[in-house]
Amino acid sequence: MELPTVEDLAAQLEDVSGAESIDVDAALQKLSDVDSLDLMEWLYNFQSAYPHIPADESLFSDMDDTTTLRTVHGRIVELVAQPSAQS
Repeated sequence: MELPTVEDLAAQLEDVSGAESIDVDAALQKLSDVDSLDLMEWLYNFQSAYPHIPADESLFSDMDDTTTLRTVHGRIVELVAQPSAQS
């Protein structure tokens, strides 16, 4: 199963937000070039590009000033690792 790297996610978020560079270890809430609408647009694009990954708004659940793109990537990895309920 194809799984994007954390760097892929950063590039995708840069495209959506217009940010020049996104540090994957920077707190998402502290990125001045990224807002909640950018994150939702990124999520929509992610869902379209990776329909086999059951990602939804829960990727950003419990988001606080320590949540990074690396945190979100870890949640995606966990989603992929879970056995499919559709099997």
